[in-house]
Amino acid sequence: MSEEPAKPAILHVDMDAFFVSCELRRRPELRGLPVVVGGTGNRGVVAAASYEARMHGVHSAMPSVRARRLCPQAVFLPGDHHLYGQVSREVMDVFRSYTPLVEPLSLDEAFLDVAGAERLHGTAVEIAHAIRAEVLERQQLRCSVGVARTKFLAKLGSQAAKPVPSPAGIEPGLGVKVIAADEEIAFLHPLPVEALWGVGPATRRRLDRLAVHTVGDLAALPEETVVAALGRANGRHLHQLAHAIDPRSVEPDQKLKSVGHEETFAADHHRRDTLRRELVRMADATAARLRDSGFAGRTVTLKIRFGDFRTITRSRTVPDAVASGAAIARVAKELLDGVDPAPGVRLLGVSVSGLVEGATRQLTLDDVSGSGASGTAAWDDATQAVDRIRARFGAGAVVPATLAGPDGIRVTRRGDQQWGPDDVADSARRNPR
Repeated sequence: MSEEPAKPAILHVDMDAFFVSCELRRRPELRGLPVVVGGTGNRGVVAAASYEARMHGVHSAMPSVRARRLCPQAVFLPGDHHLYGQVSREVMDVFRSYTPLVEPLSLDEAFLDVAGAERLHGTAVEIAHAIRAEVLERQQLRCSVGVARTKFLAKLGSQAAKPVPSPAGIEPGLGVKVIAADEEIAFLHPLPVEALWGVGPATRRRLDRLAVHTVGDLAALPEETVVAALGRANGRHLHQLAHAIDPRSVEPDQKLKSVGHEETFAADHHRRDTLRRELVRMADATAARLRDSGFAGRTVTLKIRFGDFRTITRSRTVPDAVASGAAIARVAKELLDGVDPAPGVRLLGVSVSGLVEGATRQLTLDDVSGSGASGTAAWDDATQAVDRIRARFGAGAVVPATLAGPDGIRVTRRGDQQWGPDDVADSARRNPR
């Protein structure tokens, strides 16, 4: 007697045009108009576009300049990462009210395993509809849900459930797309091969040589042929996906791997002293996020993108985990000293990885004597005091002296310039909210 295939119990919930929808909730007069959220300056990129903007070909990751050409009547709004983070937490709380097995992928999407929740909340399909209704009622936001046996298929399902914009109009989406066990191959194989996770431009060029254009084309090849073309790991992975095989489970306790901040400048910077001041600001913001998350890190990474888009990274691992802006900036500036900024720096970033829980560290003899290279006990006390002051009075209440000047203070908040420089970014930073 053959074993009955498992019922679909994995959900992928994806918010519809999340950043734009958050903005429209507080600016309802813009509903029905083409709205774009992202960097509004010449070097900005689109973070999200309303379906009305998508009708004109605007999409995320597109340069803002091109988006303006495609849709001159679009309303461009700078992003508000604080708002999106707050709404995301509230939406994730709705998900967790149905199951503890929630794996967020980003602010606006997550996997849910509802196999153990059916007795309390109904079938997976019923839960999917209930989540959509509750998110709409509580947040006035819409989402699309894919229901399948595997994470990969559930994610494809949520995409198939979304509204479809075209020059002729916006076709309403299904809202919930269910991929039953006996329908998986019929759903999957006609899709373009780019639908598979791991098929980027380089992989696609290799598959073109094999005349592979759809997922079905890939599934029809022997596994050894795919492995020979793409390598063992990637070849086996894609061949399995093409046969609807995805054994990964929903992992609710994903650990933070790195914390950092990077910015694209409105104009290239050529002077090292200017970049050093920028690093102090970014390191201070990165350290604050580290401490707020309860982490410290051992590896500091500097990222630089030049005006010609050439990108380099430089990293250093320190003996003791760091979580203060001063310590992170010190390492980042030393890494910067080994780079010639003369060609012009378009983007600068600093991040910390190799994270360990707990922002405090064991004191060394150098710390006690005041000569420690990674910071002193006095610095630890001062950092804690700064955190308390900022928690009460705001991020701009206390800043490194480098960030204060005649035009005011320059502080960095999470999400600042995430999508490139805005036309108003400099004034907003000089006059923080």
